[in-house]
Amino acid sequence: MIRILGIPLFAENIESATRLVLNESTLHNNNKLVSATGAHGLVYAKKRPKFKSILESFYLNLPDGMPGVWVGRMKGAHKMQRCYGPDFFEEVMVESASTQMKHFFCGGKEGVADRLKDACEMKFSNYNIVGTHCPPFKSVDEYDYDEISQIIKESNADIVWIGLSTPKQEQFAFHLSKHTRVKFIICVGAAFDFHIGNVRQAPSWIQKMGMEWCFRLFMEPKRLWKRYFEIVPLFIYYNFAEFVIGKFYKKES
Repeated sequence: MIRILGIPLFAENIESATRLVLNESTLHNNNKLVSATGAHGLVYAKKRPKFKSILESFYLNLPDGMPGVWVGRMKGAHKMQRCYGPDFFEEVMVESASTQMKHFFCGGKEGVADRLKDACEMKFSNYNIVGTHCPPFKSVDEYDYDEISQIIKESNADIVWIGLSTPKQEQFAFHLSKHTRVKFIICVGAAFDFHIGNVRQAPSWIQKMGMEWCFRLFMEPKRLWKRYFEIVPLFIYYNFAEFVIGKFYKKES
């Protein structure tokens, strides 16, 4: 792990993260939380201590974007690679297709999770999706987590995938973990929409340049302009500030 803006990020690659999750999933149910965490989540956590404590409680925070990877490598995590939420989702679906690992999809607009179930069967030959749920749009404090956990319990799922946006998905997963008993609850952001074709993904060369935010801004300007015009400058500023005051290379447990 390497800490970036105070949050421990996984310092390896998607293959290692997938092996870790699938190996741990053979053990007892213990509600391990995982999030694909990009600059948005890191900046939000920096500004809000309560959210920071939520991310710190997660079993894994995967580096969802290249900026986090670049900073991690600068801090000495030379083998750190991007663990992009949609790619991690795909890797786990493919690797668990021939196992008894059961998945539950929670998130997206009405019908998105059901379409994702069909997509996983067609694209990844994974027929182990045992349930779906599209929670209505409301504050994370207003959900009936007992009701949602009962749906999950009846499905007998091992891994629950949350497809909401940061920070809501991490807050949702944190609350849900207090009410249900599964092996993993994993937040993957827009992976649901990407894999069913609702949202277009940036070409790989743009992703490698760390400019996916620019591509997504171009595709969804009304929804994303405010987010990115705040996040990008603040991510640079916060890391530079740590460098100036001598905290950038400080080792943290």
